[in-house]
Amino acid sequence: MTGTDGRMVRDGEQLGRFVRVADGVHVLREPLLRVNVTLVVGDGAALLVDTLSTAGQATALAAAVRAVTDEPLTLVNTHHHFDHCFGNATLAGDPPRPVWAHERAARLVREEPDRLRREAHEEMRATQPELAAELARTELLAPGHTVRTEEVLDVGGRRVVLRHPGPGHTAADLVVQVPDADVLVAGDLVEQGGPPAFEDAYPLRWPDAVAELLRLTTPATVVVPGHGEVVDAEFVRTQHAELAELAWLIRAAHTAGAPPDRVAAEAPFGARPALVAARRGYAELDGTA
Repeated sequence: MTGTDGRMVRDGEQLGRFVRVADGVHVLREPLLRVNVTLVVGDGAALLVDTLSTAGQATALAAAVRAVTDEPLTLVNTHHHFDHCFGNATLAGDPPRPVWAHERAARLVREEPDRLRREAHEEMRATQPELAAELARTELLAPGHTVRTEEVLDVGGRRVVLRHPGPGHTAADLVVQVPDADVLVAGDLVEQGGPPAFEDAYPLRWPDAVAELLRLTTPATVVVPGHGEVVDAEFVRTQHAELAELAWLIRAAHTAGAPPDRVAAEAPFGARPALVAARRGYAELDGTA
C-alpha cells in the first residue's frame, strides 16, 4: 500500500508511536488513513480507543502500546467502520479482553461481518488494493460490552465516561471523555484535515451530536478527532457551525423541491461530500434513512 509520502508501506509497517497529549493520555496516528488511536493509562489498567483496520496494523499497534505500558487493556470502538474496529480480534482475542461499543455497533459487527468486510473492500479496492484484500479476509470480533446512552469505567482509578451523543457520523457513535485530563475522544464525529464522511451519516442530527460534545469541553480541552491532528474546542465549534449550515441547506432545498445537487453546489465541505450528505438528509426527511 502507499503511505502518505507516496512510498509503498506494508500493512502495519511505519505505524509510529504514541505521543503524550495530556497526563496519562497518549495518541497514535496511523499514517495511511490518519486514524487516531488513544491510550489512557491508569494505575494497574489501561484503555485503548479504536483498534485500526487489520491484523497487521493491530499487531503493530500492540507493540506500540507495550512501549508505553504493560497494564492490561480494555478496548473501546468509537463506531463500527473498519478503520476503527477491525483490529479487535488481534488485540482482544488472545488473551481475551473486554471490548466496549454502542449497542448498535456491536450488533452490526456480530450479525453482519460479511457485509462489513465487503463494504470495506469496496471502499478501498481502487486506491489501496493491498489493504482491500487484507480487509476482505480479516477476522472480526464483536464487542461484548455495550453502551446505550452512557457508561462510566474505572481505568486504574481514573474515571472514563463513554457517551452516545445521538446519531451523527453513524447511528452508533461513542465519544470517550477523560475528565481528570480534560480530554475528549470524538471519533469520526469530528474530523481534521478532510471533510466529514456522510455515507452512513445522519446529517440533520449530526449538529446536535456535536453540540453535545461542546457541552463537555472547556477552552483547554484536548479533542482527539477520528482522523488528523489533535484539535481544541474552538475547532469543534467551527465544524459544528459548518454542519449546522449544511443541515439548514438540506432542509431548505428539500422543502423547495430542489434536487440534492443544489445543496452540493452551495454547502460546506466540498461538492462530493455535500452531495452524499444531501442524499442522506433527504432520506431522513422522507423517512427512508
